[in-house]
Amino acid sequence: MSPTRPLTVLHLVANRWWTGSAEPVIRLLTGLRARGHRVLLGLIAGDRFEQKAREAGLEPLAGLSLEVRGNPLRALADLRRVRATVRAEGVDVIHTHHSHDHWLGRLARGGGPATLVRTFHNARAVRLGWPSTALYRRTDALIAVSREIEERGRRAGIPADRLARVEGVVDLGRFETGDGGAAIRKEFDLGGAPVLGCVARLAPRRGHELLIRGFRLLLAEYPGARLLLVGKGEARARLEALVTELGVAREVLFTGYRDADLPGVLQALDAFALMGAGSDESCRAALEAMAAGRPVVGRRVGALPETVLHGVTGLLVDDDQPESVAGALRALIAEPERAVAMGRAGKERARALYGSDAHAARVAEIYESALRLRMGERR
Repeated sequence: MSPTRPLTVLHLVANRWWTGSAEPVIRLLTGLRARGHRVLLGLIAGDRFEQKAREAGLEPLAGLSLEVRGNPLRALADLRRVRATVRAEGVDVIHTHHSHDHWLGRLARGGGPATLVRTFHNARAVRLGWPSTALYRRTDALIAVSREIEERGRRAGIPADRLARVEGVVDLGRFETGDGGAAIRKEFDLGGAPVLGCVARLAPRRGHELLIRGFRLLLAEYPGARLLLVGKGEARARLEALVTELGVAREVLFTGYRDADLPGVLQALDAFALMGAGSDESCRAALEAMAAGRPVVGRRVGALPETVLHGVTGLLVDDDQPESVAGALRALIAEPERAVAMGRAGKERARALYGSDAHAARVAEIYESALRLRMGERR
């Protein structure tokens, strides 16, 4: 088998939302397609993931449900649909992204020649007990998007030769263009103030409280500073109450969900901060900030310890103390030239490691290795 032949790859993603696995999957499929591979996509239809896939020129497979909880007859129909697709389309690789579609891919593949691959997008997805561990042993390649996930995979008993770590991926072209943040600074009347920001769902365990408390300590020295919290979610009311309680409602600004102008939002910042990893532990928001040329302040969560080079592309915080967060933010505001240099280094790092082409090339290597393993097992 030639290592350069085009492959037909079917991605199954039991997700409907524009979060977690959705954006990385589209970036990967875009990169694979650009490299000459044929890509097919199965997802949960009817929401933003489907819309974004179509905008990227990807036509999702019709007739799939992929609902985690549902009618057993619908699950059986999914199995028949995927089996038929694998046979009719000559699928070489079934690449899955969640437990539900992982089991579906394994059953649909059966004893056929297609290789089975799974990406773990967060550590919680790696289950340490049976029957999941048995499923992992019957999977040809498993991909971790952070070292933490990789280590948990080892604890689950995944053989080292089947477990690979792959860097995150970002749409470089999108975040390298924009107006430099002029429109956002005008919209929120930011003037020339130091502006910090975070893009993350407003949800529990995303670290917003820690960031707000750290930012509040910073205001004693930089009273003109502003913090933009970009996103939507169920925790917004609670966070707004906290901001009011701390007396920083004027300085902490909730921008709501931003999509079309997200590059401009990031370019309006002097520094980007991320205190929690969320459902995508490649921490894509930090990658986007780097692509936009902004230094990143982050806790050592998810892939941030590998993504952010401490003192080079940003600063890493070792604990969950507001004083530590304030110190990192202060260091960048106090030395704007250093912050700009870090942002420039972050953009160079993003170009070298996190673009769709580099990401797709790495994953294609894993496919080829898994195909060789599969062929050897079937002899």
